[in-house]
Amino acid sequence: MNRRALRVIISGGGTGGHIFPAVSIANKLKEVNPETEILFVGAEGKMEMEKVPAAGYRIVGLPIVGLQRQLNLKNIINDVQVPFKIVSSIIKAGKLIKEFKPEIAIGVGGYASAPLLFAATRKNIPALIQEQNGFAGLTNKMLGNKAGRICVAYEGMEKFFPAEKIVLTGNPIRSDIRPADEALKQEALEFYGFHAGKKHIFIVGGSLGSRTLNNAMKHWIENGCPGGDGVEILWQCGKYYKAGIDEFMKGQTVSGIRHSDFIARMDLAYAMADVVISRSGASSISELCAARKASVFVPSPNVAEDHQTHNAMALVRKDAALLVKDADANERMMPVALELAHNEPRIKQMEANIGALAKMDAAKEIVDEVYKLLDGIQ
Repeated sequence: MNRRALRVIISGGGTGGHIFPAVSIANKLKEVNPETEILFVGAEGKMEMEKVPAAGYRIVGLPIVGLQRQLNLKNIINDVQVPFKIVSSIIKAGKLIKEFKPEIAIGVGGYASAPLLFAATRKNIPALIQEQNGFAGLTNKMLGNKAGRICVAYEGMEKFFPAEKIVLTGNPIRSDIRPADEALKQEALEFYGFHAGKKHIFIVGGSLGSRTLNNAMKHWIENGCPGGDGVEILWQCGKYYKAGIDEFMKGQTVSGIRHSDFIARMDLAYAMADVVISRSGASSISELCAARKASVFVPSPNVAEDHQTHNAMALVRKDAALLVKDADANERMMPVALELAHNEPRIKQMEANIGALAKMDAAKEIVDEVYKLLDGIQ
């Protein structure tokens, strides 16, 4: 259905988990009406300043920074500047709003959301928040009372936001992520050079990689790959760790393990896997739900409010995933994943449970809420 063209500001970023949903929402808005004008607002020096233009959208940076908890001279200098940069960002956001004249402001979390949505709501511009995680971020919690609509991915978010404003939409995901049929799985196995008669585990640590997941794999390999008979592994180690993993693997005689810094075809990586080992960021979980994959989550402890544990536990409580604590990864990550890989009935049950949580049309539902908010539909 073609709807009227809008003028939309989308703010936030800092991580791929914020940026990808933002771009997906923008893409859907343009799909609904190509005449819609969109301006992104991010934080200077953050990854959105590169990723958003690459997706074809204009972005303006604010000088906003966050407080740093670790005590050193650089962080002390940063923290002294924070209040001044917040004020400067709010002033700049106000000027952007005056110049661009948006009909609605959408915040996806991250540093830039706060000054932009604060400035927008002060001018009585409707605001919509998209909260990706099961434990709301500080910025979104602060702005919840000012927003007209809050789109969430998890149940039980009433403890963070006014219940009457919450809509359960899920998180937008890449359009090529879907449950694999036999043909897609066979294509995936051939693409990665794996064998149909074996079990397959996909370890994914994100574009930069995960030290914990990599160390747990190295620990398992150094101990002779116990329980690994009949198993092949695709190991995404991240570009930051690639050189070290290359050097480590030179001294090993193991077979059936493919390691790579980056996975271009995530659809095929998910398709070939019987079990996926992953951190539990919001975007990763949403993709695994859509792909219907039996998953072992190792939540990162180095995130605000320990939100990755909250994300993972929302699935664990529904018997849709397993959880291994970061501190236990060396001893438990591979044994837990291998035991699951060899338990076909358990895999089938977990696939059904995680698939039931998938929200395949999240971007469309969020865009629907944008128009409802603007049209005054409750």
